[in-house]
Amino acid sequence: MIWPEGYGRRVLAKLDSTNAEAARLVGRMAGPEWICALRQTAGRGRRGRAWVMPEGNFAATLVMRVQEPPAQVALRSFVAALALRDAVVAVAQVPEALALKWPNDVLLNGGKLAGILLEGLPDGHLAIGIGVNLAAAPEAAALEPGAVAPVALWPETGVKVTPEMFLDALAVAYAAWEARFVTYGFAPVRTAWLEQAAKLGETITARTASRSLDGVFETVDEDGQLVLKTAKGRVTIAAADVFF
Repeated sequence: MIWPEGYGRRVLAKLDSTNAEAARLVGRMAGPEWICALRQTAGRGRRGRAWVMPEGNFAATLVMRVQEPPAQVALRSFVAALALRDAVVAVAQVPEALALKWPNDVLLNGGKLAGILLEGLPDGHLAIGIGVNLAAAPEAAALEPGAVAPVALWPETGVKVTPEMFLDALAVAYAAWEARFVTYGFAPVRTAWLEQAAKLGETITARTASRSLDGVFETVDEDGQLVLKTAKGRVTIAAADVFF
C-alpha cells in the first residue's frame, strides 16, 4: 500500500497518549503527521473517559494544521469516520457488517469497534485521535446502561491485522476523504456518512449534559448536528451521547 504523499509517519513502541504526543509535536512538523503507539498507557476518549487499549489494538493520532473556522474543523470527525470504515473494509472485506454511529464511532456487527476524539491544539493545529479494537475488546463492565458494547476485529471476523498495517490503510483512506472535504466541503461527506448511519429512521436516545431525549433519528444537518423527531417536534442537537 502506497503511503499518501505529504503525510508524515511515526510508529512508537509506547506513549502515554498519541493525542498528548501530537500536542508536544506542534511547531516541529513539516506537515500533517500520523503518530501511532503500539502501547498506550493513558489514552482518552470523549468527555475525558479512559480509553483502554489491550495489546495488539490500534491507537494513533493525525496532527495537522487547519485553516477553517472551528465549526468546520469539527466536521472532520465525519471525515475520520468514513476513512476508518474504508480502512476496515480494505483490511477485512466486511462492508455489510459496518455502520457509523453519531457522533464519532464505528460499529462492527452492532458493537463498538472504533472511536474518534478531536482536540484543538495551539497555533491552529488539530489532533484527530483514533482507537480501534483490532485484537481484543476491552472489558464492558464500566459501560453506561444502554451503551454499545465493544467488539474487536479479530474475534468478530477472524482477520488479524497489525497496528502498522492498519495505519497504512487508514492513512490512505483519510487522505482521500480529506481531499474531498477540502475541495467540495461537507456535502459529499455528509451524504456518504448518512448512507452508512446506524439506526437512521429509528428511535434512539440522545443524552446531553442537561437532558435526555428520545426521538426518531431523521438526519444529520449541514452543520453535523443530530436531528431528532420527538413527541414535541423536531430537535437539533449539537453534542450528546447516543444510545440505542
